[in-house]
Amino acid sequence: MRLPDAAQRGFAYTAAGTAARLHGELTPELYAALRTAGPGRRSIAGHAIADTMTFVPFRRLPLWLKGRTIAAYVADRRDIRRLAE
Repeated sequence: MRLPDAAQRGFAYTAAGTAARLHGELTPELYAALRTAGPGRRSIAGHAIADTMTFVPFRRLPLWLKGRTIAAYVADRRDIRRLAE
């Protein structure tokens, strides 16, 4: 995740997302790497963070990721209401 080439870093983050899918949890080091990659869906770790939020049980998520999960849920509900009108 510290490689100079962005494409190679992308593979490392993809591997972290895959680990979340397969094992339902990540190591504290991987959570820290995802957090430092930056927020937002367009960041290099966006898909890995989304996979982690989907496949790791909420009670096992670190606090910063729980907050993102709740914020994403609220935004989705807001969009659903807006589209239903």
